Order: sequence, then structure tokens, then C-alpha cells
Amino acid sequence: MSYQRASATVFAVIVLLPPSETKRPGGDGPPLRLGTLSVPELTPLRAGLVDELVELAADPEASRKALAISASQDSEIQRNADLRSAATMPAIERYTGVLYDALDVGSLKGAVAARARARLAVGSALFGLLRADDMIPAYRLSASSKLPAGGTLASRWKPVLEPVLAQLQQQELIVDLRSGSYEALGKVPGAVTVDVYTEHPDGRRTVVSHFNKAHKGRLARALAGGRAEPSDAAAVAAVARRTGMRVERDGAQLTVLITP
Repeated sequence: MSYQRASATVFAVIVLLPPSETKRPGGDGPPLRLGTLSVPELTPLRAGLVDELVELAADPEASRKALAISASQDSEIQRNADLRSAATMPAIERYTGVLYDALDVGSLKGAVAARARARLAVGSALFGLLRADDMIPAYRLSASSKLPAGGTLASRWKPVLEPVLAQLQQQELIVDLRSGSYEALGKVPGAVTVDVYTEHPDGRRTVVSHFNKAHKGRLARALAGGRAEPSDAAAVAAVARRTGMRVERDGAQLTVLITP
């Protein structure tokens, strides 16, 4: 198994992010070259899914159904049609949205940026596992998409992705910030996981998507760019607390609490 890194330095923590539905357009990299992506063991399934999406794009109605989008989002179908010819950019720059705004990897400089790009990874319905500098085009495929070939994406990814994640976990601490649907593509037993809840004056705890993503982005930034090399959940919680977060820990599960 091989992983592309920003430097020869070995880092002990991997921050595994969810992707985003929204993708930054364009790029100045060459067209998609699956053979250059990290984790070559995933290449056969990646290639098959790319072929399916390109073929599906020829049928807009079928694409809308499979991808759960409306006619007003047909530009997403065109992105899939262009998967093999479109320009690419690093994965960590391709994804956008609340979590990635809070992460703000583009503002990191020098050694901090190098550490972050080495530590960050993204779970993807199309590519399985990406490292920060893997060059990818914009695309549309989510973990809940239902392609005409049948079967869920989880049933297709689990047999190949879980062994990869298990081996990675043997080498490095994984802090898994993915949402449930992306965790289902390949689980990482024993990984440090994080939930974010709003705690109300009456003691109730509720999930609010915006704050959940924003706080995970802040934590990802602190873990990815910091000098600390957390080796367990307690150390990850300590990093979170240094950013001002209120954190509870139950084994490898962290709960971040915010007040409305």
C-alpha cells in the first residue's frame, strides 16, 4: 500500500474528513490520472465508477434519479460527463462548504501547511480515500447515490476500503470526522470519532448541521496544522480544548458541546 505525502516526514495522525456536495470549479492540473492517486489498491473500483458516471451522464433523466438532483442542477451531470477530460486540482482545495471554510487550508503557510496537507484525508463516494494533494476533477456522487448497476455504494466500497483503512490505522491514529453515510463506505473500528451537539439551558442536546460542520472544521485545522502529535483520544480532546472547545470524552468518542 502506498500513500503520497507532502514530504518524507512520517506523521502519526490522520484527520479523515467528509467530502462536500459542493465542489470548487475549474483547476489548472492535468486531466484525471487514476494511477497517480494515493492508495492504488482502489484504482479498479475508482475506474469502474468513473466509467459508470460518464456513461450515465448521457441520460440526463437517469442521472437525475441516480444522483437525486433536479433539472436545475444539470451542470452537475455535465461535470460527470467530463470526468476524464476536465482540469484537476488538489482534493483539499476542490471541496467547499462550512467545514472546509472553517478548515481554511489555503491560509496555512510553510511548515504548518506541509503538516496539514500530510495529515488530511477525505472519504469520497467516487474515489474511496483521497489524500490532500491528490489531483481530482469536480464531480457529483454522494454516498447515498444509487447507480443503475445496482447495490449501494457502501456494499461496493466496504470490501476494498475497509482493509485499506485498517492498515492505515495500524500505522497512524485516525480521527474520523466523516458523517454516517460516509463512515458506512468503510468503517474504522477504534478510530477517534467526534460528535457536535448544541446544549440547551434545559439540558437537551440537539444536532445542528452548520455548527457540527464548523466545529469539525476548526478541530481539523488544529489537528492538521499543530505541532502536537496526539496518540489517543485524550490527546485529541486536549487539542480541541486548547482551541476553546468544551469537550467530553467516552473512550474514543468525543462530544463537543456548544451553547446556543
